[in-house]
Amino acid sequence: MNTDPELLKKLIQKGNLLPQEEMLEVARKKGSLNIGIPKETSFQERRVALVPETVSLLVANGHHVKIETQAGIGANFSDQEYSEAGAEICQGPAEIYECNIVFKVTPPSDEEVDLMPGHQTLISALQISIQPKEVLSKLIRKKITAIAWDYIRDEDGVFSLVRTVGEIAGNTSILIAGELISSFSSGKGMMLGGIAGVQPTEVVIIGAGTVGEFATRAALGLGASVKVFDNRLSKLRRLQNDIGKRVYTSIIQPKVLAKAIKRADIVIGALRSNVGKTPCVVTEMMIQDMKSGSVIVDVSIDQGGCFETSQITNHDDPTFIKHGVTHYCVPNIASRVSRTASFAISNIFSPLLLEMGECGGVVELIRSNKGFRNGVYIYKGILTNEVLGKVFDLNYKDINLILPGI
Repeated sequence: MNTDPELLKKLIQKGNLLPQEEMLEVARKKGSLNIGIPKETSFQERRVALVPETVSLLVANGHHVKIETQAGIGANFSDQEYSEAGAEICQGPAEIYECNIVFKVTPPSDEEVDLMPGHQTLISALQISIQPKEVLSKLIRKKITAIAWDYIRDEDGVFSLVRTVGEIAGNTSILIAGELISSFSSGKGMMLGGIAGVQPTEVVIIGAGTVGEFATRAALGLGASVKVFDNRLSKLRRLQNDIGKRVYTSIIQPKVLAKAIKRADIVIGALRSNVGKTPCVVTEMMIQDMKSGSVIVDVSIDQGGCFETSQITNHDDPTFIKHGVTHYCVPNIASRVSRTASFAISNIFSPLLLEMGECGGVVELIRSNKGFRNGVYIYKGILTNEVLGKVFDLNYKDINLILPGI
């Protein structure tokens, strides 16, 4: 080996013998997504589809995000936060709806679909009970691939977004009831819960699904006395097991339910129906027998409500009094806590969008991810949802037959 001092000096000066950074191979990204986030136009909808933190993650992974100005203002996210996260701020909806992927919270309106040139992907909620046929027909004519986030399942087969929204609604319903029963909300002047030497608040929860479970957790955490009713024994048993505490449970029997409601200070309606309207299990006569100043929160009002006296209200005028009982019947409770709800939506979709980019786009994710595929109700202009097809008398096809090789 040549150990000439002059040669070694020259090599050191050139940096050839200095420690070097390890150069790791960076995998080439398979697809760059172009995502548009419009400002929600539905009445009193304050949520936003993606929060700045998720936008920053997507941009760092090579994706392009456009967001309409003031889209996050309802959830207290400024345009500056989105701009700093790497999003492009657009002054109007036209540019947003030209993106390859349009991601929003509520179903699109007729005017919003008109802005879409076609052959794109739409990700939003699907409210079958109020879905206009005209909007559906336009999406089909424009060869849109439409995905309902409330029909997407996770790896365990759970409807992730539906459960998350249910958790929010259940917790928030108890907080709302606690406020309404206090003196400064024209209530009975009671504290929701219990303290030593004072009888605890009586809470009746109708429905043992996700909303009922988290309403039960919140009420128990505050020290209230809770009774839970449902029309399925399996749900009641699962609720007790999940909570890890023995609570009063009962199948919905009119006489037993009427007796419990008569003594209750707060009643939460959390029944859900898989098809059609929620069954009305609390009659007006039961409401008349309730204590004056009691509170009803009907979380099921978006499906018709489970109280005979329920009428839809809104966030500006959320309550009315009938038979001396305060009724809260706002359909979109999640918008009351829009920032928390927006984070919840983003947390579920950030890994899905990253997976979408890695596998090469929307079509490849539909092909490879069974849970995501479950949310597709229009695939490139072909209706794939059986319920929508039967309701509107439209031709539909099973998506598993459209995509070969699944």
